[in-house]
Amino acid sequence: MKLSADAIWLATAAVDMRTGIDGLSLHVQQALGRPPCDGTAYVFANRRRTRLKLVCWDGTGVWMCQRRLHRGQFAWPQVDDVCWQMSAEQWQWLVTGVDWQRLCAPAPAQWRL
Repeated sequence: MKLSADAIWLATAAVDMRTGIDGLSLHVQQALGRPPCDGTAYVFANRRRTRLKLVCWDGTGVWMCQRRLHRGQFAWPQVDDVCWQMSAEQWQWLVTGVDWQRLCAPAPAQWRL
């Protein structure tokens, strides 16, 4: 999915995938402490990390998109923060099911054979 949001934030805690636009917008306000209509895309995952939901305000209304993997899991940050910002390139890897955290890791300082 090509995303034209100002920023992309992952909510690190799992959410119930039955939650709709209003519930996720409320979660953005209360749990993340951010305004849901600021042009930022907010991404949520279920507990098993097999489904994603994205909510984004485009200036006219709120978009909500869902993505499901048939095999495997989405790579998700294991951090103590309630939300985590990612780049557009990381987003592209995430939605394809690739471990974007490994792709962005720096190469080891010394290689040994």
